[in-house]
Amino acid sequence: MPPRRRRRTARRLWTAVVAALALPFTMLSTGSTPAQAAAVQCSVDYKTNDWGSGFTVDLTITNRGTDAIAGWTVAYGYSGNQKLSGTGWNGTWSQSGQAISVRNAPHNATIAVGAAVSTGAQFSYSGTNTAPTSFSVNGTPCTGAHQPPITVLTSPAAGAVYTQGSAVPLAATAAAADGATISKVEFYDDTTLLGTDTSAPYSLSASGLTVGSHSLVAKAYDSLGASGSSTPVGITVASGPAVVASTNQLAVQQGRTGTFDVKLSTQPTANVTVTTARTGGNTGLSVTGGASLTFTPSNWNTAQRVTITANASGSGAATFDSTATGHAKSTVTVTQIAAAGEYDARFLELYGKITNPANGYFSPEGIPYHSVETLIVEAPDHGHETTSEAYSYLLWLQAMYGKVTGDWTRFNGAWEIMEKYMIPTKADQPTNSFYNASKPATYAPELDTPNQYPAPLDASVPVGTDPIAGELKSAYGTDDIYGMHWLQDVDNVYGYGNSPGKCEAGPTDTGPSYINTFQRGAQESVWETVPQPTCDAFKYGGKNGYLDLFTGDASYAKQWKFTNAPDADARAVQAAYWADKWADAQGKGGEISATVGKAAKMGDYLRYSMYDKYFKKVGNCVGPSACPAGTGKDASMYLMSWYYAWGGATDTSAGWAWRIGSSHTHGGYQNPLAAYALSSYADLKPKSATGQADWAKSLERQLEFYRWLQSDEGAIAGGATNSWAGRYATPPAGKSTFYGMYYDQQPVYHDPPSNQWFGFQAWSMERVAEYYQQTGDAKAKTVLDKWVDWALSHTTINPDGTFRIPSTLQWSGQPDTWNASSPGSNSGLHVTVADYTNDVGVAAAYAKTLTYYADRSGDTQAASTAKALLDGMWDNHQDALGIAVPENRADYNRFDDSVYVPSGWTGTMPNGDAINSSSTFESIRSFYEDDPNWSKIEAYLAGGAVPSFTYHRFWAQADIALAMGSYAELLS
Repeated sequence: MPPRRRRRTARRLWTAVVAALALPFTMLSTGSTPAQAAAVQCSVDYKTNDWGSGFTVDLTITNRGTDAIAGWTVAYGYSGNQKLSGTGWNGTWSQSGQAISVRNAPHNATIAVGAAVSTGAQFSYSGTNTAPTSFSVNGTPCTGAHQPPITVLTSPAAGAVYTQGSAVPLAATAAAADGATISKVEFYDDTTLLGTDTSAPYSLSASGLTVGSHSLVAKAYDSLGASGSSTPVGITVASGPAVVASTNQLAVQQGRTGTFDVKLSTQPTANVTVTTARTGGNTGLSVTGGASLTFTPSNWNTAQRVTITANASGSGAATFDSTATGHAKSTVTVTQIAAAGEYDARFLELYGKITNPANGYFSPEGIPYHSVETLIVEAPDHGHETTSEAYSYLLWLQAMYGKVTGDWTRFNGAWEIMEKYMIPTKADQPTNSFYNASKPATYAPELDTPNQYPAPLDASVPVGTDPIAGELKSAYGTDDIYGMHWLQDVDNVYGYGNSPGKCEAGPTDTGPSYINTFQRGAQESVWETVPQPTCDAFKYGGKNGYLDLFTGDASYAKQWKFTNAPDADARAVQAAYWADKWADAQGKGGEISATVGKAAKMGDYLRYSMYDKYFKKVGNCVGPSACPAGTGKDASMYLMSWYYAWGGATDTSAGWAWRIGSSHTHGGYQNPLAAYALSSYADLKPKSATGQADWAKSLERQLEFYRWLQSDEGAIAGGATNSWAGRYATPPAGKSTFYGMYYDQQPVYHDPPSNQWFGFQAWSMERVAEYYQQTGDAKAKTVLDKWVDWALSHTTINPDGTFRIPSTLQWSGQPDTWNASSPGSNSGLHVTVADYTNDVGVAAAYAKTLTYYADRSGDTQAASTAKALLDGMWDNHQDALGIAVPENRADYNRFDDSVYVPSGWTGTMPNGDAINSSSTFESIRSFYEDDPNWSKIEAYLAGGAVPSFTYHRFWAQADIALAMGSYAELLS
């Protein structure tokens, strides 16, 4: 199944206060000994966002005991004149003198064992704002936190280049807290330990690094057992001496100058002259300083400056090479932008950070990782996996780069990388020719919890016919599917070795490997998944590979299977639409026409996501056998569902293959701009007989869907399903419908609920806003007017530019049953904002929504808020790798979660990890124990503070850059 988005929180560094807490409770006893009070461990974490005359407070209360906390009140005091403003959020706040008290809200009164809740409020003050030093929960003090050491990698410098074989000097500073001392500092290359130093100054000389990019980390341990890691520093190791430039991208505004620095990677034996000259592109850019620079054996590592000047009227990019005899050259792309092009300049600066090989966003093959950091669990369960989502953002990023620079080779190249590594080849899907469109698949029910699996196959349940297989083959001359699989293990960390064209080649295989995870119902969170290969040859897992964990059958055949995430493929179409518009405006549409044609083909196959899972008739579909089989387009919802999937036998003589859609549709997955492009834009018209008409109908249906799901306040609710509970069960009485599909407030998955993340709101409404900006469609405007008003009412821009936007949403009620001729008011469907965030990726998508909406509607508040969000993250949250904020991950207590494996079932992962009824999330992913950040998880699982991470997700960095570019185009 396709990716699940866990709730993403983004927060500043916490000041943690952790101690033992005893809470009285009563319990039934079977003997005469009275029940004893349990010693409950807790922590109260305190964070502020201070702008000089006021501040916001975030408190996180974590239950570290053995029993749930049923109702809580936190008390603490200030030493200054801090005054509470308003009532706060996620709790009832009050103040008496300097004493502060906050009591739980109804929705967060219970804190389960190991769980955490957050609450916050705003204060004003003058003078000093000293943080409180003690807290109590329900009258019992919580004191005595131990802070982890602070570690900074001081050498090498970010972006440095070294010659292979030469020593890379690593050095770090480390400071312990609370009277502890530093016991050692470890130095890592990504997750590989390079060496350890036990005394200050902490240093290491690493001389065996391979040619390529490296991410270096220092990790300090203190005498009390705590540890802390530095921010990663990216470097490059070259095969020989090289000229090193400080950046690979530079923007220069018309009539102005810009600079970059150069130096040498290694010490020469004699003077070296570095010459910088334009080697191609825009002639309005020229070198006006530093064209010839001399480096000596004594100053070779001291940067010297090159100045580029732009004339008053030119535009576009040029390349500048800095060369020296016997040295590899460095190349900087300089782009001339308009005199007022501040936001284009920001786009290029961030683009340069993202694409700098030393910063670690890409694999050696050029594949975007999910994140620079490796220890991250959300939809992907490792940072160096990637998703079709990331590939689609790469396409969009390169499309914007083409708009700003006029260089379309990178957009074409991004599609080529995606096609090579993420769209299964003929060798990956070898038996599609056996697919029978009149019998697409054998029915298996979706079950409520993982421990109910494997799900029995039931060939007696009727399934419908696939109405588009024949026309797709006729249009494109192949039986194969042209769509992305959703998940890839880029570095083959798991070791399946399912690289394109290979089936279970094993841990020694290099390069990206197809994998899959979610397979066992709506309640299966990422913490409960069993990873498996997309091509299962029974080499790993149990006697039937991994197949018998998921489906029940009499026998099993070796087989391949892929799952598509429709929102990602639609985003690829969306990127192609904008690329074509922008390239045509430059007179360069022909340069990308072949790639745009491939996007149209992808959109043609994307129609599989419109169909009921088993091609059953859409509407009032109750009972696996009673619900009639579809006979064509009556099985289409004309909405984008959660996934489509396809598979077959690995044996080319076996004679079977299958395809399924999904019966569940989510508001966050719809993309009216892609539907518009595929139905109304000539360059993206699909080749199939009915593709264009299907997407035209989908566009209308999607706009109706948004209107149906819009709450009384304005937010968009979850979605609908044609198969209640995933097995055509009878829905609760009174359930409202949309064209006969039943309202589902949390379609597809429930842990966490799929309707609660504000990011789905921002992503989806951004697509609506783009469609509205392009067409002016009044139906889109109706939805946007109400949504924007709601979102703006829950957005806070602080005087220092920091911001708060919604994070977690809570829902009640349901929409009115849909009446297309007279839509209901949905007065019974409500949303509340449970908590807030400064997540920069979500803020970027939100800013884009406001930007496109404001451009067409003229809404000044939307425009000013978009600018404030972009300026706030740019001014407050930049670092060497991009724009990011620390975030607390209370959910990482689930590394110890049990993973359900039926009793008696045994198997092994490729690295030898056992799979059995005692397995946990971590036990079948033992590679995490080698991660430099693993000790933070160990400390947390042992009762320490909630760990904090600063993540650089590829999609988020790309979306921030895109938001800058969109604002530059439309509002600056």
